[in-house]
Amino acid sequence: MNDLNDTPQSLTALATDAIRQRILTGEWTDGGQLRQDALARQLGMSRVPIREALRQLEAEGLVTIVENRGAVVSQLSLPEIVELLRVRVLLECDVLLEAVPRQTAADIAAAEALLIDFEQALQQRDIASWGVLNARFHLALYRAAERPQTLALIEQLHNRTDRYTRMQILLTDFSERAHDEHCRLLTLCKTKDAIGAAAFLRQHILHAEEALEAWYCQQARALPAKRGRKPRTPG
Repeated sequence: MNDLNDTPQSLTALATDAIRQRILTGEWTDGGQLRQDALARQLGMSRVPIREALRQLEAEGLVTIVENRGAVVSQLSLPEIVELLRVRVLLECDVLLEAVPRQTAADIAAAEALLIDFEQALQQRDIASWGVLNARFHLALYRAAERPQTLALIEQLHNRTDRYTRMQILLTDFSERAHDEHCRLLTLCKTKDAIGAAAFLRQHILHAEEALEAWYCQQARALPAKRGRKPRTPG
């Protein structure tokens, strides 16, 4: 149970973090219903901070509150995912241009450590960690720009596309390419090639878009064949 001295604000923050992490790790899938009573029992608190947490997550784009149904995990269409990735290109390339000349040895070391963690997660098939480590690696490269508002927007974009990043790596056999591209991006930062790093970052994000589009098209082609099969009966 939570401490009696916990304020409503701190309980809301705890609830928001807990629900956000379960969505980002894939514990709850797209379109899954988030019942306030069940969440309150799981997190050991009243429905009030749960309700406020769901509103916060709706503002972040992770939750959709539907009339007569309540909160559900947000589900994005391919055009919506592509649009978010294009916004990532605009923001991240711009901030990286400013960050590279200011990056210190400590900034590079932090990014390098996260890249090692990301590679290990790929090798161990730790799918839940892929999106989180990918976002942390990118943000570590941008932090030297000292643009906290922009970084907050970028982090929200990563959160909204996290599930699709993991899906893209898992279902399109993109893991080796993703790691190689991260290594190349880090090398460009080390050599202080800001223009080269920003140009390569643009291609890196667009490669993810291309892989997702190819996978969606493949699924669309397979759908008519699946519809033609006889449904399997339970048991």
